[in-house]
This record gives sequence, structure tokens and C-alpha cells, in this order.
Amino acid sequence: MAEPGPLRTHHLDEQLCFALYTASRAMIGFYRPMLESLGLTYPQYLVMLVLWERGEATVTSIGAALQLETGTLSPLLKRLESTGFVERRRQESDERSVLVSLTPAGRELRGRVPAVQQRASEATGLTGPEIADLRETLHTLTAQLRSARPGQPLSAATDTPIPPGRSAP
Repeated sequence: MAEPGPLRTHHLDEQLCFALYTASRAMIGFYRPMLESLGLTYPQYLVMLVLWERGEATVTSIGAALQLETGTLSPLLKRLESTGFVERRRQESDERSVLVSLTPAGRELRGRVPAVQQRASEATGLTGPEIADLRETLHTLTAQLRSARPGQPLSAATDTPIPPGRSAP
């Protein structure tokens, strides 16, 4: 096979960013019908995971755990409250802080989740250790990208080609 030329790096299928994007969409798409049967969307499921782990949490701490802004999280919490899975209340010690807790229905829902998680795990075709390794790699990648500074956009005059044999992320 011939050595790829500089334009080879522009192929969609060689982009790490695209592989991550499509894998994320596939995973969420796999979860979607199972979560719908539980009355949850995928983002709501993530909120519930935080609450099942912690019991109750402030909106701010849920946002930090999920890396979501309050403006994105608030509508999710309102919908979860309207379905009867969570309750929100202002903390007495700080009226600005809203505490989110599970209702009995929200706690009961937790018992139905392991089957969903098992099916998703099996669908990957990966072993437990492979899943753990992939998850660790993704955590490392996330941390690296968050700490990196992309700098200023490149101009056509300063663009440097990616060396042959390497592909763009």
C-alpha cells in the first residue's frame, strides 16, 4: 500500500474527533429505547446516576459532576421533577442553592437500571477489562484536551502540514 500523501489527513474516517463523535452517538442511540421504557432521556439518566450515587445533591454539584452548565441542567431537573423522580427545594442555609433529591419513584427506578447497563456492556463486544481500559483512556484524553490551549486560529500562511504517517485528531 502506498504511503498516504498530506491530503490523506483530511479523510473523515481517519479523524479521531469523528470516531469519538460517532461512537458517542451510537452509544446514546443504543441506550435511547431502553431508557425511554424507563421514562428517561439519556441526559436525565446521567442526572439520575449522580443522584443514585449521592442520594441528594445541589444543582451546582450535579452540574460539576456532569460537566453541564446550570442553564442546561435546570430544564432536565424540571422534567425529572414533573415525572415524579426527583424533588427540588431551596436549602435553608443558603436560599440561592437548590438541593435535588430522589423521590420514592426515583429510588425504585434504580433497581431497573442494571439490566440496561448489562445490555449496553454486552453490546460493545468488549470484555470488562477492555471497557475499563477504554474508559481510562477516554478520561486521560478528556483531561489532556481540557488542559491544552488551542491558541489562535491558524491562518493559511502559518498552516503547517501534518507529517506523513500521522493523522489529525
